[in-house]
Amino acid sequence: MRDAPAQAAPSPAGDTAANAANAATSAPGPAHPRDVLLGPQAGAVLLPVCDHYCGAPERMRKSLQLQADMAREFGVCLFDVTLDCEDGAPVGGEAEHAALVAELACAAAPGARVAARVHAVEHPAFASDVATIAGRAGQRLTHLMLPKVESVDDVQAACQALDRAGATALPLHALIESPAAVEQAFAIASHPRVQSLSFGLMDFVSAHGGAIPASAMGASGQFDHPLVVRAKLEIASACHAHGKVASHCVVTEFSDLGALRTAAGLAAERFGYTRMWSIHPAQIRPIVEAFAPRPEAVEDAAKILLAAAEAHWAPVGLGGVLHDRASYRYFWQLLERAQRTGRTLPPAVRPWFTAQTASVH
Repeated sequence: MRDAPAQAAPSPAGDTAANAANAATSAPGPAHPRDVLLGPQAGAVLLPVCDHYCGAPERMRKSLQLQADMAREFGVCLFDVTLDCEDGAPVGGEAEHAALVAELACAAAPGARVAARVHAVEHPAFASDVATIAGRAGQRLTHLMLPKVESVDDVQAACQALDRAGATALPLHALIESPAAVEQAFAIASHPRVQSLSFGLMDFVSAHGGAIPASAMGASGQFDHPLVVRAKLEIASACHAHGKVASHCVVTEFSDLGALRTAAGLAAERFGYTRMWSIHPAQIRPIVEAFAPRPEAVEDAAKILLAAAEAHWAPVGLGGVLHDRASYRYFWQLLERAQRTGRTLPPAVRPWFTAQTASVH
């Protein structure tokens, strides 16, 4: 994943790239690209590109250790660890499992990004899940994943439960798993506590009473069936309309890394997703690689933004192509994604990221 550090190209005026970066910091008004370029047309939520799910006690512990190890390797937290109650808790052992999730979250290393998936709002264990996990570990969690969200009413019920537990600022991620939920995706994404929508492929297919073949739950079939494709696009569009993060579903063929890479590439390049679920540790690196910008794209983005900063963000022409704030915004977001995925940034743009912590805000 690590690329060799690259040298930034000179600016059109012949100044060094470092001088262009200095020009950015001396520009009148807000000088940082995030302040200058991002607004209502750009997503406000930044999350790691991979969300890793685990529910068995030993796998939860190992996943947190892997997260810490890879953060040291790459200098940034590459993936979230979501400790799972919905599928991880044994029937009859929901309370004990929730207590373990809270314990593990509280014991996680500083800088760890730890989340929890609770049971759905209609499940008997939902209220106790939230009271235990958010009540004991709300200050350590990055978010709470809410499964089987059907409407904004479910989101509001979860918010009320979080507020009762004292976790009044904890964000929610919503799992969209039915045709009715897809219809409500834009409304759900608009809720201020919601950071991200995830697509629940298997439940979505099962909700059609056999009208969608089982092959549509596979790594390749899910990109072919029209109803599944429509659902993916609706969820991604809803997220981008409201500045939220679109998170793609799992690939259950966890031993087929080739299929995973293909699916992740399609999700990132064709379907508008900027995040993806992992259910096996071996899937994490391929997902990060698929969602990371190519090294040459990082170099081009840096060159364009340095020229823009030198021009105080006025339009510039490079290589016969006109760039202005619309394209600057795109290239800044590409650099942000490069930083979140552990890519080596050209030296001249690194000062823009020094004020940011290794974990994603």
